[in-house]
Amino acid sequence: MRSLFKGIKGIIILIFLVIIFIIGYFIIDGYNLYKSVLEEVSLQDKVAQITNDEDYVNLEDIDKEYINAVIAVEDKRFYEHFGIDLYSIGRALLNNIENQEIIGGGSTITQQLAKNMYFDQKKKLTRKVAELFVAFDLEENYSKDDILEMYVNVIYFGDGYYGIKEASNGYFQKQPAELDLNEATLLAGIPNAPSAYQLSNNSSYTYQRQIIVINSMVDCGYLDRETADNLINKIKESKGI
Repeated sequence: MRSLFKGIKGIIILIFLVIIFIIGYFIIDGYNLYKSVLEEVSLQDKVAQITNDEDYVNLEDIDKEYINAVIAVEDKRFYEHFGIDLYSIGRALLNNIENQEIIGGGSTITQQLAKNMYFDQKKKLTRKVAELFVAFDLEENYSKDDILEMYVNVIYFGDGYYGIKEASNGYFQKQPAELDLNEATLLAGIPNAPSAYQLSNNSSYTYQRQIIVINSMVDCGYLDRETADNLINKIKESKGI
């Protein structure tokens, strides 16, 4: 019996060491990727490229309800975390295990900005680690408002529109400051899956996503239940969902 326990203990230690080795490998590999992309284009230069774009819009020139909708549906603890949200990562991990596939990674707005600045959309662990290092740099060097402002200016809204100005102009022929609640919540939902939610698809999934955005705003205290329900009912009636 004692030898059996020793054998089990040895296996557990071996598994633990293998796990530590694998984690260490991906951290080192991710850090090397992070260093590599910053050597090609520094963070400051990349930020300058984004903010000097002719379609770049300052946060104060964007509808506040749209900003609230983005935070509510993408990263409700955005102003509280340091670039990563451990609670969201844990929840996403449990969801992935339950569904036996990667359906979400719990990425914060800062992580998503880091990805859009330097990396492709492929779900690779090395890239995720590199993305974290960039996210930490962003949080260290820029304010939360700066990060949020850059994020809404680089995300893809489908139908060829990048950034909130192109999306507002293209979909509604409006400036970002002129969006109403319906338009704001609709746009806030599209970047989650632009090819599925872009308006040219004329898909009910777009409006189902919009309803998720609206309910998220209620949960975060950005919208009262009555206003939300009135808008949801109008969406369901007009779109037949």
